[in-house]
Amino acid sequence: MCVCKAVIKNADMSDEMQQNAVDCANQALEKHNIEKDIAAYVKRELDKKYNPTWHCIIGGHFVSYVTHETKHFIYIYLGQGAMLLFKSG
Repeated sequence: MCVCKAVIKNADMSDEMQQNAVDCANQALEKHNIEKDIAAYVKRELDKKYNPTWHCIIGGHFVSYVTHETKHFIYIYLGQGAMLLFKSG
């Protein structure tokens, strides 16, 4: 996957945390080519930086309805795919 400009579609988190999430996603895209590896990288990095338990969903087409902790949710487009990040648990 290429590193692409992120488009934030929906977010419930601080601007700083949004930027950190986008930066983390781009780092994952630079290091990995397989979606499950990208998701695992982002999840682990957010767990380290903001404490567990983060969830990362990546794909070209998916629908979601999730419960998340307040101020810990972002949905972004990266190139042809989307990434949903949220903390719950």
